[in-house]
Amino acid sequence: MNIPSSETLTPAPRTSDPEQLATEILERLKYRIGKDPKVAKPHDWLTAAILVARDRVTDNWMDSTKRTYAEGRKRVYYLSLEFLIGRLMRDTMTNIGIMDSMRIALASLGVDIDVIAELEPDAALGNGGLGRLAACFMESMATVDVPAYGYGIRYVHGLFRQQMSDGWQVELPENWLAHGNPWEFERRESSYEIGFGGSVDTVDVGDEAIRYVWKPAERVIATAYDTPVAGWRGQRVNTLRLWTAAPIDPILLDAFNAGDHIGALRESNKAESLARVLYPADATPAGQELRLRQEFFFSSASLQDILRRHLQQFPDFTSLPDAVAIQLNDTHPAVAVAELIRLLMDVHGLDIEQAWSIARATFSYTNHTLLPEALESWPVPLFERLLPRHMQIVYAINAMILMEARRQKTHTDQQIRSISLIDEGGERRVRMGNLAFVGSHSINGVSALHTELMKETVFADLHRLYPDRINNKTNGITPRRWLMQCNPGLLSLIREAIGDKFMDDTEALKDLETFATDSSFQEKFAAVKRQNKVRLAKLVRERMGVRIDPSSMFDIQTKRIHEYKRQLLNIIEAISLYDQMRSRPELDWVPRVKVFSGKAAPSYHNAKLIIKLANDVARVINNDPAVRGLLKVVFVPNYNVSLAEVIIPAADLSEQISTAGMEASGTGNMKFGLNGALTIGTLDGANVEMRDHVGADNIMIFGMTAEEVAKVRADTYNPRAIIEGSKELQQALSAIASGVFSPGDTGRFADLVDGLYSHDWFMVAADFDAYAKAQREVDALWTDQPAWYNKTILNTARMGWFSSDRTIRQYAREIWRA
Repeated sequence: MNIPSSETLTPAPRTSDPEQLATEILERLKYRIGKDPKVAKPHDWLTAAILVARDRVTDNWMDSTKRTYAEGRKRVYYLSLEFLIGRLMRDTMTNIGIMDSMRIALASLGVDIDVIAELEPDAALGNGGLGRLAACFMESMATVDVPAYGYGIRYVHGLFRQQMSDGWQVELPENWLAHGNPWEFERRESSYEIGFGGSVDTVDVGDEAIRYVWKPAERVIATAYDTPVAGWRGQRVNTLRLWTAAPIDPILLDAFNAGDHIGALRESNKAESLARVLYPADATPAGQELRLRQEFFFSSASLQDILRRHLQQFPDFTSLPDAVAIQLNDTHPAVAVAELIRLLMDVHGLDIEQAWSIARATFSYTNHTLLPEALESWPVPLFERLLPRHMQIVYAINAMILMEARRQKTHTDQQIRSISLIDEGGERRVRMGNLAFVGSHSINGVSALHTELMKETVFADLHRLYPDRINNKTNGITPRRWLMQCNPGLLSLIREAIGDKFMDDTEALKDLETFATDSSFQEKFAAVKRQNKVRLAKLVRERMGVRIDPSSMFDIQTKRIHEYKRQLLNIIEAISLYDQMRSRPELDWVPRVKVFSGKAAPSYHNAKLIIKLANDVARVINNDPAVRGLLKVVFVPNYNVSLAEVIIPAADLSEQISTAGMEASGTGNMKFGLNGALTIGTLDGANVEMRDHVGADNIMIFGMTAEEVAKVRADTYNPRAIIEGSKELQQALSAIASGVFSPGDTGRFADLVDGLYSHDWFMVAADFDAYAKAQREVDALWTDQPAWYNKTILNTARMGWFSSDRTIRQYAREIWRA
């Protein structure tokens, strides 16, 4: 009997003929879903179509893996607590080139692909920019042919689903996995034990050497689920490997039989909580412990998987840095530094000098924040109780680093204390940012400004010790999702104007510059924008019952709700504009719709209060006939990737107004600019480089620079004097404080207003007048539509540099050596 090989089982290549696709859809419907077409529901057709697409991706996936082995390619492992991948159907079908054929195939079966595509749930695997960046990077690594795995957690609920109750944010579970995930493959063979707690013993191994043995008190099993990630044109498919957790013993049968039904499942519930929710609230000790458990859980599983794969190809770990590059996306996986050293020493027998040398040559670290409170740290008692062996390793690393600093004689005692992995000020804490820094050969910022500020602020003393490690890799976005898929009208217009070269080389969008003053092209560009605005207006009407006019300027701020991102500044300016419109009705006001969207961390009181204020202001303004519909304010709940794909193409004005020096980069600014929105913003994060690329005349910059913010903070800043000297600002704050927008609870926003008067750390008052002036300049520009579209077309034409393909090529060449 001849047994067929895997090659003979795989059609090569599978056809994209619509008739063949339709046949395969019916086969999947019958044999995988168990449905006859006559009774199949839309979600059945969705799953069948995904399975057909997945088969084609899988062919390329296996070919990519074989090619990586055959060519001896270096692999990149991207460790991230978030991967905000969004819906995958359109993304994958477009990248492998079957989207049009699939549309025809489904239509022949009486199915509208646009209808079923809306049923695909957003994968709730991220929070905001950090997670979306990781998703863009995964797609770009496949596109530019970098062999890669992304490692994270397969959250059952992920980040919460946001609803509004009387204008307040309400957090509900996001049940995106309730009906399974047809894209993924369970890998039961890729399972690893993860330990917590317990004790550390020593074993004499001869020659006066000892080996440390960690004996965890708790153990769970990490099991992998793989999702293929196809690059553009489908030439390479990489792997997103997510871990789920299960107990060693799912049920304590003796306890169950004794009637303790809850106690019998205690271990199961404890294990499964590791993969239940993204960012559990850490305001309590229990929340902090769960966060640290999650971070160690996925870091340890990922490293065990990496080392297992390495030993399948190489005899030992001396070659690990040549074969493997591990990128730490922020401080969440920083514990991986200590875990890799533990595995190399305690499991594989290397000494600490060898393990430390290998680890530093293998790891690199991306920093995403200059906020000291966002650079994670853990109480030493918690860390030591949960990870006793790792605490020993952290102390050992710390001793090496501090002695090195002492030998150089270039650091004061205070500077050495800031380098230390242990913060001795008050409660002793393990500094994860410092651990990631010293354990990596490369530390990168994510915009030019952010990188320079890293050297001057949070890592100033470590930079002095290791002056060659910090480098810049400005963030980027994948143009496939953020132009080609989310804005098909603009895609068609650009292709008609300049051809298809930009689809493979985004910087070829520069060819569009010659059309910026072409009146015919401007009209077509404006028509595409209006079509996108009509779509957003329809969504707002259906979800919120608010009518917005697509002829108005759509002024949009969508991002995580945080005080440094200054949604509050935007809301206060809306109130000021509202007051002016009522008091000066004879003026020719520009119709404007202010759109907000974003989630606040459940324990972040002020951020949630800002959401409530936005909704309260919207209720008053939208129902006041005195403004004649010239101003509308809407807060669209549950911001996610799919909602962003509707909002971003509809934006006329993009709000990027963070306090200068506090936004690491931003990627929303790039997405809006690519889709033809004018940016109003501070010189913060990647806005600086956007100004350089699109031209200072084509971006509305206002407010203090990072240097000026630092100087004002260092001097005696008196926000009260500034507020009292600004008529419009004082009037708007008075309206908020007096209860104009909260008549049932006049003191609701007292703390927000008092904070601006007393300290105003985020410089809302300091930048208000400049912001309001810039907004009136935006109004003036809007009245000259040819000038407006000249600038917005140039924004689209000059955003090609901000492709994540460029960013990944820089990582591969300068950090990973891949």
